[in-house]
Amino acid sequence: MTAPSAMRRARMRAGALLLALTLAGCATWQAPSAEDDKPLRERAVSDTHHDVRVGATVLSSEDSKRIYGADINGTKVQPLWIEVHNGTSQALWLLRAGTDPDYFSPDEVAWSMHTMLGGSTNRSMDDYFRNLGFSNPIPPGATQSGILFTNPDRGIKLVNIDLFGSHTLIPFSLFLRVPDSTIDPRLAQIPFPFPATAVTDCPDLTSLRAAIERLPCCATDATGTVQADPLNAVGIGQLTDIGAALVRRNYRRDAREFDLAQRVFGREPDFVMRKQAHAGATATWIRGWLAPIRFQGQLVYVAQVGRPVGGRFAPRGETRPALHENVDEARNYLIQDLMYSSGLDKLGFANGVGEAPPEHPRTTLGGATYYTDGLRAVVFFTTRPHSLSDVDFLDWVPYLDRRDNLQSGATGDARQ
Repeated sequence: MTAPSAMRRARMRAGALLLALTLAGCATWQAPSAEDDKPLRERAVSDTHHDVRVGATVLSSEDSKRIYGADINGTKVQPLWIEVHNGTSQALWLLRAGTDPDYFSPDEVAWSMHTMLGGSTNRSMDDYFRNLGFSNPIPPGATQSGILFTNPDRGIKLVNIDLFGSHTLIPFSLFLRVPDSTIDPRLAQIPFPFPATAVTDCPDLTSLRAAIERLPCCATDATGTVQADPLNAVGIGQLTDIGAALVRRNYRRDAREFDLAQRVFGREPDFVMRKQAHAGATATWIRGWLAPIRFQGQLVYVAQVGRPVGGRFAPRGETRPALHENVDEARNYLIQDLMYSSGLDKLGFANGVGEAPPEHPRTTLGGATYYTDGLRAVVFFTTRPHSLSDVDFLDWVPYLDRRDNLQSGATGDARQ
């Protein structure tokens, strides 16, 4: 037998073996005999208002194997079971994008489980996944349940459930425990890391502004001696309203090792959230600390808003991305993003960071530099929906009258 003939035969045998393995793989998936959601309902977190009751729970890997016959969680998708009882007199629709702006359709997830030459098995899988998805509308008086495929969270998942009807939006925000995941111990400190005697309760906007301007200008390193990134934002509101607005604009909790080097009040960040960009690109980050301040009983968080050098074009997997010097641009982007969240009530600007012009930038951890107009954006959250045109602008520092030359890197006194 010639060498070429032997090679051809070897390739044919390898091809036949690959085909056999592929066909065997096609036959491995079978629809489960029963789709019992009783265990999900028993551990669901629920809430009721405006004659509507909702419940939700996150599926574990065992849940997804039992219900789907496959470990959906292993595909970096987090199945979320939702049940809605509509006690109103009109049909309601679940707005899936309010729960996760980048949710996965059942067809997408089913496709990820397809096998080559799966044929009828793949089609059966598509139908099965579609049938288990949450289906709109929810008729008056009806109870409807189904699964929504979301991006994964660890520990605790904040779930927005927005139900839309004629001239109606009924919003819910639920905190759910994520199975197969440990809870970040820092979450146990929120929202009460301070003794009551250390908290300043501000009864009005004047006292609040004064308290905000007394906050530190910047974070520090662990020793408290080296200045870190500027504290250029403050958020005020209930935890559910703050979280709901951020989730609706696609910010997710994503703390990385280098974030923990920043300290305020002697603590690592209480939370770190990142705007999720396309294809996993690094984007705007928010590092937040609960401050020892209350405004009319509401929480006050002080935060750093920044983005890496290169923004969404920065190299993937960078372990210590450098802070981009234009921190005001990142701050202003966050403001505009939140205005579209339908959860913003008021907006103001306060002093506290201290101006650093582009020709005399400050240095932060790792040798990065930044320039700033020295202002903090102060955003007040409310329960959505709140119209963009109803946002109230506080007459603290009249930022809207300024030109934004400084944030674009211009020098000189061009803002007068």
